[in-house]
Amino acid sequence: MDVGEKLKEARLAKDISLDSLQEKTKIQKRYLVAIEEGNFNILPGKFYTRAFIKEYASAVGINPDELMTDHKEELPPTEEEENVQYSRIQRTRKESKSDKESRSSSIIPTVTVILLIIAIIAVAIFFLRQSSSSNEGEPVEDNNTDSSTIITDSDDSGNGNDAAADDSEENNDDEGNEDEEQETEENEEVSVEVVEEGTGSSPTSVLEISNVSDEAVLTLESADADLNSWLDVTGGDDESLFSGNFDAEASPLEIDISDEDSVLLNIGNSSAVTISVDGTDIEYPTSAIHQRLELQIGN
Repeated sequence: MDVGEKLKEARLAKDISLDSLQEKTKIQKRYLVAIEEGNFNILPGKFYTRAFIKEYASAVGINPDELMTDHKEELPPTEEEENVQYSRIQRTRKESKSDKESRSSSIIPTVTVILLIIAIIAVAIFFLRQSSSSNEGEPVEDNNTDSSTIITDSDDSGNGNDAAADDSEENNDDEGNEDEEQETEENEEVSVEVVEEGTGSSPTSVLEISNVSDEAVLTLESADADLNSWLDVTGGDDESLFSGNFDAEASPLEIDISDEDSVLLNIGNSSAVTISVDGTDIEYPTSAIHQRLELQIGN
């Protein structure tokens, strides 16, 4: 009996469905079927073929080390893979960024013209006020008396006080606006809370990510150019957002999660991958090498 048949027999003996096994191991159902049928070429790589078989064995109550030893000749040797598979979401994200950049460049000339018009109007208003102030301060000659009397406008000092008061009010308003902007920026910072911390050698942890933007972006980056990891990203409807070997060439990987309520991350080597949402770093709840994270997204 080969390794796939032995695993399938153990699963059926424990009355575990493929859907239940997928939920337990976080390995996609098509990969589980491929293992049972011995179609290892369907799996993402030789290294992860062995890792998935170990996960399967543990889930159905078989000692994974003994299984790997008994069927050593059937299993592919471990080796590094160089090909990176890009998901549909990643390509769509890059195309979307290009469209936004082209729209931004077309807006720049219009904004420049508007700013120029505003500057001209401001200069014209400045000179009109200067001219009006000069006319009000000129002396007035009283022709009803024998001696010439110069009468000056006594409102100048009052105008000066009023101007000083206006400047003070404007400064106070500016300071208030700056405080409000700072409070708004602080309120908009993404917050991360560990709802459930996983246990074991391959823990599954639940994190609540709140106060994300309307265009929330999940960013995954290579932590070290010499390290790589198997990475599997799944959306709330079990849609694969990315699946493949992740290294420095694929970094940074940006995934649009604005329409997702939750995102599942299956990371083969957590030390090789850093995670952030809208620029806020997400810390791993545990120090395990293989980790699974369920990100619950909230506005």
